[in-house]
Amino acid sequence: MTLTTEDTQDNQQQILTELRELKKELEQFNQKFDNYQKATPWIVQLAFSLIAVATITVIVSTVLGK
Repeated sequence: MTLTTEDTQDNQQQILTELRELKKELEQFNQKFDNYQKATPWIVQLAFSLIAVATITVIVSTVLGK
């Protein structure tokens, strides 16, 4: 079985199409990953802030409650 020039061109075109699709998917993944990476410090800061506020609230209510 031999491949014709047309079959080879079809295969090359299919490979190029798949590579373009993979490139688009990779760009989307990189964008999502970048967003998650940027959001992580804000989430950690929010969590620590909420813990600090809750702790201060408990301490103040305990001190003032007596």
